[in-house]
Amino acid sequence: MNSAPVRRAASAYRSVPIVYRIAAGFVLGAIVGLVVGEPATRLQPLGDLFLSLLNMLVVPLVVFTLLAGMERLSPARLGRVGGTVVGLYVVTTAIAATIGLAVANLLQPGAGQEFVPGEAESASAPSIAEVVLGIVPDNPIGAMAEGDLLSIIFFVVVFGLGLAWVRDRTDDERVRAGSETFFEFVDAGTEALFAIVWGVMEYGVLGVFALTAASLATNGIAGIVSLASLVGVVALGIAIHIGVTYLGLITAGLLGQSPIAFLSGAKDAMVTAFSIRSSSGTLPVTIADARDNLAVDESVYGFSLPLGATINMDGAAIRQAVTAVFAANVVGVSLGIGEQVTVLATVVLVSIGTAGVPGAGLIMLTIILNALGLPLTVVGFVAAVDPILGRIATTNNVTGDLAVTALAAKYNDAIDFSKGVWVGSRSSPDAAASSAND
Repeated sequence: MNSAPVRRAASAYRSVPIVYRIAAGFVLGAIVGLVVGEPATRLQPLGDLFLSLLNMLVVPLVVFTLLAGMERLSPARLGRVGGTVVGLYVVTTAIAATIGLAVANLLQPGAGQEFVPGEAESASAPSIAEVVLGIVPDNPIGAMAEGDLLSIIFFVVVFGLGLAWVRDRTDDERVRAGSETFFEFVDAGTEALFAIVWGVMEYGVLGVFALTAASLATNGIAGIVSLASLVGVVALGIAIHIGVTYLGLITAGLLGQSPIAFLSGAKDAMVTAFSIRSSSGTLPVTIADARDNLAVDESVYGFSLPLGATINMDGAAIRQAVTAVFAANVVGVSLGIGEQVTVLATVVLVSIGTAGVPGAGLIMLTIILNALGLPLTVVGFVAAVDPILGRIATTNNVTGDLAVTALAAKYNDAIDFSKGVWVGSRSSPDAAASSAND
């Protein structure tokens, strides 16, 4: 038997990006669910396996990717520039999550369409004090065993910073070598987990097909309408964040510099990010924009942009905040104040560990649904529009990286307004003089 056609077909299949194959799985699943009807619910176990595989990866991914992120945040690099950059990243991510929650609470995507099978597993909403105090674990190992994600994130961040501090400050060569070895182990473990995630996402094509078919078999076109509302609300939140937060900071923080000039300087990175859906993959273009268009000194962009590609996930913060409200709506649960604070805290903290993970949006959503006690069935359904959500969220992330970089450079005297897109862009009287003397 000639196996060459099979190999060619398999090669052609693998050559298609995974996000498009997952989207195709959704389309086929929707067709099967709507056409076949109730018998398609028998595919549910195949979808449940996909959810179990995702859930299996949550705790190790949080631990390893956060530790890898902490390696970049060594105390030696957290000087004036580092403090400014990290502070702005945290603040803008918190603002992004708040915008996402505000828009979602106002527009209520998925409301009135309870089509996801299974009941929510959440108990009564915790108070704000319980959420804050619950972040600090009594027993970190116990928190990992129980999947207490906020406590895990808190401990790993503290431990990672402590390990980086010891590595940079100790005079004991054994301790320094051990710290380096530990971080090397973390890097190797992270790469291994990424490889596993790739395999899970490959199976996710079938998993999403099965989940979509089973869901739409009993709920019909209402599911499609809900997904459209989810995409629309996320897009609106991201448009508000870029237009108000970033451009407002550029106008005020850069003393009247034109926001249009900033967008002109950032457009190459924004288009690339939308095309490839990867902050890390866009990094060479982002660096070129910062250096050539925005005239930022390398001492700032050399630190802020690689770090931003790792921890600055404003678009993901908006996306996950909106999706959390969407998930609650489609299972018929209302999120209380305490639960929404949980969403806000989880989104801000877990964003440190999401960069570079294939299917990061789905992993992050799994973490948030676990923290809220909501059924993971929503993950497979939201995966259908992951390519769309990922593109607009990544565009937001890269725009935020450049906005924070420009602001940090301004406050550290590491930006030249007489070069790049800034020439003549300020409305203040000294702008014209600066251009004339250039």
